[in-house]
Amino acid sequence: MVTALVVVGGVIAAIALYGYANGLDKKLKRTDAFSQITNGRPVKTVAGALNILIVGSDSRDPDASDATASAWRADTLMIMHIPADHKSAQLVSIPRDLWVQIPSANDAACTSGSRAKINASFAFGGLPRAVRTVECLTNVHLDHVAALDFGGFKNVTNALGGVDLPVDQSITSIHPPYRKFTKGVMHMNGDQALDWVRQRKQFAQGDFARMRHQQEFLKALLDKAASSGTLSNPAKLNSFLTAITAAVTVDKDFSLTDMALQFRDLRSSNLSFFTSPNLGSETIAGQSVVISDRAKALALYQAMTADKMSEWMSINPAKPSASAGS
Repeated sequence: MVTALVVVGGVIAAIALYGYANGLDKKLKRTDAFSQITNGRPVKTVAGALNILIVGSDSRDPDASDATASAWRADTLMIMHIPADHKSAQLVSIPRDLWVQIPSANDAACTSGSRAKINASFAFGGLPRAVRTVECLTNVHLDHVAALDFGGFKNVTNALGGVDLPVDQSITSIHPPYRKFTKGVMHMNGDQALDWVRQRKQFAQGDFARMRHQQEFLKALLDKAASSGTLSNPAKLNSFLTAITAAVTVDKDFSLTDMALQFRDLRSSNLSFFTSPNLGSETIAGQSVVISDRAKALALYQAMTADKMSEWMSINPAKPSASAGS
């Protein structure tokens, strides 16, 4: 994920492989995430701070219908805020069923268009429309975008020799081969970890549980990637970096070399995870949707825009779960 790319930047900086970073930069897939988004974008007022939209898509999700299996599907939306001091990062998950106003065009006013689940923004106008919708929702200027293929993170996990993940509830996967996950800490390979973070129907919190598991998976990847076992093994490090670049698509201006220089001190211990404040689920027009807690969300995103997340976190500490209403 893009946080993994940031930590990769720190890893590369730590071992002074700037030429290697340039090589990885060239291998990253690129997309025009900001097409037509020029007028009306929030003006960036905080020098040095960075906001990255992380979009997770699982094109091989077993739950996808045949008709949509090859279409763009956004299973995860996060904003990663990196303060100007570059010593920490805060990641805010946006529920994919959040009920929002989706602008009628990539350069249209935020008040145009119609209300729908935020995930629908991709169907209306691809990644640029999603960027515009998130900026309208939050009034946060997005500097970069990283689109992730969750299927590709199977190879990332395997390149690290697997990860240890907390299993909060014993379940049987609803997907073949119907793996069993036992409560406790389980060591998982790529297939197991991907299967685990896809599960949602067995949990009372549904997608909120899946968001939490995705966050835990991300942290486990970062911890393993930054471990001495990975850094001291050139073959393992190369396999990990190659797998990461194969699983990520970034905007045209994203530079891994810059990440290596600017965020070399950032590690997973400096990451905090949150969920966009919400009031839980309601039914609107026959759809189960998530309703934003406007007052709390406004306070969060104002703090992000002003680069005052540390002050916001002092009265809103990170919770161990990405539950509704966080």
